[in-house]
Formats: sequence, C-alpha cells, structure tokens
Amino acid sequence: MADKPILYGPDGQPIRREVLTVEIAGPTITGVRSPITGYPGDGLNPRRLASLLREADEGEPLRYLELAEQIEERDLHYAGVLGTRKRSVAQLDIQVDAASDDPLHVQQADMIRDWLTRDELEDELFNILDAIGKGWSFTEVIWDTSTGQWWPKRLEWRDPRWFRPARHDGTTPLLRGDMGDTPLPPFKFICAVIRAKSGLPIRSGLARLAAWSWMFKGFTLRDWAIFSQTFGQPVRLGKYASSTPKAEQDVLLRAVHNIAGDCAAIIPESMKIEFIESKNVGQGSDLYEKRADWLDRQVSKAVLGQTATTDAVTGGLGSGKEHRQVQEDIERADAKALAAIINRDLVRAWIDLEFGPQQKYPRLRIGRDEQVDIAAMSDALAKLVPVGLKVQMSEVRDRLGFSDPDPKAELLVPPSVAPATPPVAAALQAARPAARARDAIDDLVDDTEALAAPAAEDMIDTVRDLVERAGSLDEVRDGLLALSPKMPDDRLAEAMRMALVMAELMGRADVAGD
Repeated sequence: MADKPILYGPDGQPIRREVLTVEIAGPTITGVRSPITGYPGDGLNPRRLASLLREADEGEPLRYLELAEQIEERDLHYAGVLGTRKRSVAQLDIQVDAASDDPLHVQQADMIRDWLTRDELEDELFNILDAIGKGWSFTEVIWDTSTGQWWPKRLEWRDPRWFRPARHDGTTPLLRGDMGDTPLPPFKFICAVIRAKSGLPIRSGLARLAAWSWMFKGFTLRDWAIFSQTFGQPVRLGKYASSTPKAEQDVLLRAVHNIAGDCAAIIPESMKIEFIESKNVGQGSDLYEKRADWLDRQVSKAVLGQTATTDAVTGGLGSGKEHRQVQEDIERADAKALAAIINRDLVRAWIDLEFGPQQKYPRLRIGRDEQVDIAAMSDALAKLVPVGLKVQMSEVRDRLGFSDPDPKAELLVPPSVAPATPPVAAALQAARPAARARDAIDDLVDDTEALAAPAAEDMIDTVRDLVERAGSLDEVRDGLLALSPKMPDDRLAEAMRMALVMAELMGRADVAGD
C-alpha cells in the first residue's frame, strides 16, 4: 500500500484512508443512533399516517422508517412477498468480467472473484436489498489492511433510521451524529436506492405503498375479530317470570355470563336459558375474509407485479407462465440495479485503493444464465458441421455451460469412433473381398478411387461455399435445391459405373478361384 496516489471523493476532497478501517456508523447507547425503535403503527389511523408520511417528505423520515419496520414485522403477507423478492436476487450467481485481457485487469477480476466466495455474502446482499422496501439502505464497508492489501473485511448493515436526506435536494444522505448530521465519507458506504416509482429515495420504497393497505387491513382484522367474538357463538338468553325476586334474577344473570367460559351454571328449576344463533355468521365472515384477501393481492401486485405465485389466483390470460415472466422481469431489474450499486460503491473503490485510479474497471454481473435450447442447438450443429460450417468448440462449451477439460481429465467419448470414409471409397472397399492376393483388378479399383476423389472434393467445396455465404437455414436449403442440376456428378457417375464393373469382375474371380 506504500506510495499510493492521492484519491479524491465525489466532493473533490482527498480520501481519508484512516477512516476506512474503523466503524463510524455503529449504534450508540446514549446518542442519536439508538438501536431502540419507536412504534408509530400502534393505533395508526389515516390522519396519523398522512402526518408521518408528510414528515418524511420534509426531510424527517424517522417515524416513516419505524413504521416500515413494523409493517414488515406484523404483516405476514408483506413480509413473505418482500422476502421472496429479496432472496430471489440475493442467491443469484455473480460473475466478474475483467476490463480486458491485460494481465493486470485479469488479476483485478480474480481478486474480486476470490472475495465473492465468502459465506456471508448472501446475507450481506439481502441486507443491501432492504432498499426495496424502505427506498434506501446503507451498508458500511469495514476495510482490512492487515495483510498489506486493501480487503473488504465485512459489509455491516446500518439502520436506515440513522440517516436522513439533505434538505437542499432530498437525495444526498447524511449520517446522524451527536454533533450534527455529516456527509458520508467516500469509499466507506454502499448507498443503495432501488425505486418502486420515480421520485425522491424516501418516497420510492414499497413500504410507502403498502402502508395504506396495511392500515386498512388492520381495521378489517379488528372488525373481523369483534364480529367473530360477538356472533361466533350463540347469544345466551335467560328468561324469568315477572314475579321472580331480584336475587334470583341476579343468579340467572351470573349464570348466563359464566356459561360462556365453563359451560356450567346453577339456576332455579323454574328458570330457562335459550341459545339464539345468528343466521348471517357465514356471510359476514366471508365479507371480512374477502376484503383482507383483496388487500393482500394489491400488495402482491405492488411487490411482485402479479398474484399467481403467492395468492393461488389463476385463470384467464394473465396467469401461469405470463405471471412468472413478470416476476422474472422484476428480478432481472433488481439484479441489474444491485450490480450497478456494488460496482459503483465497492468494486471501483476497492480497485482505486489497491491499484490506484484506472482507465477501465472490472465489472460485476448478477443474474441467471441464459437458457439454451440444447436439443435445437445440437440438431443444428449435427446438420451444419458435416457440410462445412466452422464452429469453435470453446464457444459451444460456453453456450452449453461446460468448462474446458483439464489435460489429465477423464473424457467422455462415443462407444466407438471410426475414421470417416468417403462414400465412394466405402462402396469400393465393401465390394473388395476381405482377404485376397493383390492383382490387376486391385489396380483398376485404385484408379477408380482416384477418378472419384476430385469429383467428390469439388462437390464438398461447392456445398461448403454455399453454407458459408448463407445467412439462414432457409437460404442453405434453397441454395442446395438450386445447385442440384449443376453439381459435378458426371465423374462420380462414371466412377460408380466402374465400381460396379470392378465388383462383378472380382466376384467372378473369387468364384473361379474357389
């Protein structure tokens, strides 16, 4: 790390390397970065929700971020779909592309690939994706220099409540501190913003969209509980005669109250208790359930873009494969956004610290491998390679996902591999007896093979030239049909006639010999 060039952050100020190796955004017991959170969702109503959202818009997002945490903790459906979206990206394969084939660029890419093998990486990526729900997330990079090299030792998630946007633009994040809010040091934080909608980061998270549905569903569940408690069991009605003394009426009232708990009571023989059941319990219960399910489906649409994979709602034109494609589109967008954030805030910073500023930097990619139709590709190669199409074996391996074999590796081979034999020569060899003394007929056979070889080579060259110039299989087919009358087959026909004559002569010679 000696004699490293002076690095400058986005603000034009020199990088303070001594700050990068220590934690500066951890929790404090008595300071403003307390791990103890508030619960603004308790007793939430439309007026309070609108008030705390307005506070966030004005640069005080503390209560909104606390509410976002509560929604994720208390709403099982929201936690499920949001966790699905984050985990689907956090576990995707990560690839690193070197800036070029230059040995230094390859070394830089290999260094990053080595770091990506850490077991903690998936959890760290999951925490960075907290920005999907809250609009932004902050991860402190703890750098290690104990080996004489810069190395991201760990990525520590920091509570977004400990940050606030600058008032002058609503975008620049500031770290809360006991001495006031301060800008974030360059090369020290991964600042993730993944927007569900365009706008300021604090207004672009899914929690802001889900807050209203969560509040209304809370009202629905509360009313459903009251309804179930009131009408879920029959009404207990005790009747007494008009002449019943007050003391006996009190006995009957206590019996009616107590019978709900232990279903046993003592009353005078002259008294009677009736159980009156409500006739609309099922219909009323369905109403609350349908409303809660409807609100959950709206949350699924906001988070995953569809409902089929979470709410078992299928049928129509928008189900099945189409819904899965929507989810894959969102996953691909999240993966690209996450890769861009890590390239900007970690990869580039790391390369600058270790190697100094570069003209080109390695690039990290996150996503699923492209699906290849192996059957169609194999069929095309089987038809085109024999007629002269030249394909690199390494390219085929890459498309199929196979690595280059090691020099000493055991290779898969066909059960038997025989050298290819030209068709004309094969016919002549088949006509020749397996074991027989060479004679003049053999010389004629050799002459026939020599006559056929140039014609066969001309035919192969013609087909090869056609395939190389064609842009599609249809052009290859049309070209072959057009070439059929022009193919150099006169010499081949003459060779085949001579082959038949040779076969008859050798057959007669064998019979005469026997």
